Formats: sequence, structure tokens, C-alpha cells
Amino acid sequence: MSKIITVFGATGLQGGSVIRAIQSHPQLSHEFRIRGVTRDPSKPAAKDLASNGVDIVRADLNDADSTTTAIEGSHTVFVVTHFEDSYSYDVEIQQGKNAADACKKTGIEHIIFSSLVDISQASKNVFTKVFHFDSKARIEQYIRDVGLPATFVLAGSYMQNQFYTIRKEGDGYVLPLPAGDDMQFPLLDVASDYGKFVNVALLQRHDMLGKRIYAAQEYYRPSRIVNELSEILDRPARVLSLPPAEFQKLMPDAMAEDLTEMGQAFVSPGYYGGADLATSQKLLQGNLTTWKDFVKHHAERFLQDA
Repeated sequence: MSKIITVFGATGLQGGSVIRAIQSHPQLSHEFRIRGVTRDPSKPAAKDLASNGVDIVRADLNDADSTTTAIEGSHTVFVVTHFEDSYSYDVEIQQGKNAADACKKTGIEHIIFSSLVDISQASKNVFTKVFHFDSKARIEQYIRDVGLPATFVLAGSYMQNQFYTIRKEGDGYVLPLPAGDDMQFPLLDVASDYGKFVNVALLQRHDMLGKRIYAAQEYYRPSRIVNELSEILDRPARVLSLPPAEFQKLMPDAMAEDLTEMGQAFVSPGYYGGADLATSQKLLQGNLTTWKDFVKHHAERFLQDA
């Protein structure tokens, strides 16, 4: 009988990638039955998953009881928390604790958590407002402290975020940033590739317990991002380095300080605190999407109204 893997955020970018990666893998697709967790099973994305063999259940990480019910009977649980629900450090931490406590209570054999680096700690408190990183790091530590068998898969900087970060400028594009070209983005096509790293955690469970897997294709400097965008789309593109206070004015109020300090932290201590990507990539089966590949695939979206 197949083991159950429960995937939170099933209709989101990370959870959806995890589900597709398992379903397309010759071994894992037979080893696991997928239970997809969503807060709204009536949404089209949830119905599509159900039609493709995913057992859809309703639960909310903000509700401990529904989280426990969703996890019961699982062998493995993939957890991604939702900072954007509330833009609250404390609320996201509680989501993670609810998931960890439910995993502990129900006796799961493996939790795979979508974590990030503690930027406050890595920067020696130079940057203390990158809340959506620090909250996940705090959850990771809680999972370790309660003694769960765990693997942590740290998603890189979403290539999908560049749809919003890169802005139209005349017949071309501009990438506004709060620092210069010494920034480094560990880019990841999260929809296509994040699940491949989670597959590593599943296939090599014993070796990966307690370990971090850095899910990114390569480190990119801003100049390379815009130059490759320009090359593929045949449109001009440039980097606009702004003082942090000016950059902050361009960001949504709820995330302005967070995103500004995050960008500065891309210089030092770095998105992953200086971690090398090579070790994680050696574990993979299959290729990762490059930034050029991504731009080619999504050229129409980038070109809209340009």
C-alpha cells in the first residue's frame, strides 16, 4: 500500500511543484499517494489536482485542529508557511509550530519544511527586518528542537518574482534595486524546479535528515539578469541602483522595510548566508531551468505592453 505524503500549499507555486515532481517520478509516484492541503477545495486549481489523482483536503495552518486532522495517517509531510497571509513574523511562526506539533502528535516519519536563512543572525543584526526569512528560520529551529525527523529545502529567489520586480521603461525594462551589481540572486524557477529538490529529500531520506538543501539554479548578478533579458527579448534593459530609502518607496507598504533590507542582504551576508550551491545540485536528477530558459518560455508575458 502506498505511503501518504501530505503537501501543504498544494495549489501554490511550491506545493504544486512538489506534487508535479512526485507524480512525474517513476519511483516516487508509486511509493506515495499524495494528499493535497488547501484552504479552499472549491477553487479551480484544487479541482484540477483532484482530477489528477490528488486527495484534496481542507485545512488552514492557522488552525491547529484542522492541521492535525489533515496530517493524520501521513508518512511524510511537506510544509510551506504563508507570510503573505498576514505579513506577520509571529503569525507565520505559529503556522509552523502548528504544523510541527501536529507532526509530532501524529507520529509522522519525515517532515520536509520550506525554510530560509536567519538574516538577522547571519548579518550580525545589521539587517533585522527581513521578517519573512527570519520567521522561517525560527520555525526550522523549532522543528529541530522538538526532535522531528526533518529535511529543510530552502527555495531560492523566484524567477517568477521578476515579473513584478522588473518594470517597463519605454520600449524596454528597468530593474530597480537597493544595492549595486555585487548583489547575488540564487535564481529558481520555483514552479518547474523546486519539487526536484524535494524529491532528493524523499529519495535520500536517511542521508538528508537534519540537512539543508539549497534549491537554486545559479547565483546571478543584476547585470547578468538584465543583459540576458535584453538578449532574449531584443529590448533594452538596465539596472537602476537606488539608495535604500528611495527603493523602499517603490515597495508595498506592508513589505517595504523587509524587501529593502532583503535586497541589501543579497550583497552580504547573502541570500543563503554564503552557501555554495554545488553540493545540493549534485544530488539532483535532471536539469534545472536557467534564467534564459525562463525568459524564453515566458517571453510573451514580459513583452506585454512593452
